[in-house]
Amino acid sequence: MEKEAGPEAAGARLDDPWDDVPVSDRCGQDGTGDVAHLDAPAAAGPDPEPRAADIYLEVHRSEAFREVRRRYRRFVAPAALAFLLWYLAYVVAATTAPGLMARPVAGAVNVAMVAGLGQFLTTFLLTWAYARHARLRRDRAALDLRWDTQEMTRGLGR
Repeated sequence: MEKEAGPEAAGARLDDPWDDVPVSDRCGQDGTGDVAHLDAPAAAGPDPEPRAADIYLEVHRSEAFREVRRRYRRFVAPAALAFLLWYLAYVVAATTAPGLMARPVAGAVNVAMVAGLGQFLTTFLLTWAYARHARLRRDRAALDLRWDTQEMTRGLGR
């Protein structure tokens, strides 16, 4: 028995409200892997209705969007770098200084075990700090952008 090769076989719902664009029309592709070339309208009207792509480009270029992205990068870049350096320091110390890592701290607990548990602790602390930063510094601005974008795109394509 052969399996169906349609979207339902892949688990996609045909009535998905967010998936109203046929696959062949996504990202300006014509289904062959090549970018489809769109012809300019023969007679441009006095003030054509903006397309969703134009609205999203406008939002992407806005100062509010740039500020949200700036706040994101200001937190993520240093945090990711610090965590990566901390992780690499642990790996380098474990491979190049086994005597140091085997030094007992308390009973059977050695430096390597403390540092390994420190990795877990810093992962949880970094996750908490990221969620707090997002909640306090970005979520409200991002939600405002989302609502503005939805208001601008409301009614397009209907």
